[in-house]
Amino acid sequence: MIRLFVGLDLPEQVKTALLASMGGVAGARWQRAEQLHLTLRFIGEVDRHTAADIAAALGRVNIRPFTAELGEPGLFDHRGRIDALWVGVRPADALAGLAKAINAALASVGIAPDSRAFVPHITLARGRSMIGVSNWPQGPIPRIAWPVAGFALFESQMGKDGSDYSIIARWR
Repeated sequence: MIRLFVGLDLPEQVKTALLASMGGVAGARWQRAEQLHLTLRFIGEVDRHTAADIAAALGRVNIRPFTAELGEPGLFDHRGRIDALWVGVRPADALAGLAKAINAALASVGIAPDSRAFVPHITLARGRSMIGVSNWPQGPIPRIAWPVAGFALFESQMGKDGSDYSIIARWR
């Protein structure tokens, strides 16, 4: 079984800017540069045959190139406890359209739709007991823009310092 998700790999200039915004929150597990990405759809664990079907279906997704831009910082909480810090990505409508096309392709090979609302973001930190969140970020998030003309299928493997991601297929 392999654990998969579909996402956008980020240009180095975006990763560098995001890395500079990290810090100042005790208990946060900050992402490494190689972990930074934008998830378009989490798939989960599948066997190798299903992974091949997924890759074939994703190869039929047509993408209209657009320009993405870093947005506002945000957080996710679970039962009142903050468990993730993130930076939003715009334009939400273009990203949501791409996510919708990816979901349709996945449905064609039997992958059930995601029940959660799509929120385009890049996770910067995770943690169960983060302290000092009100002081984050310590400065403005730069409004860096970059062209989006494709997406990737990632494999996620749990490591001792969080998940390690590798791109197993890419579409332009």
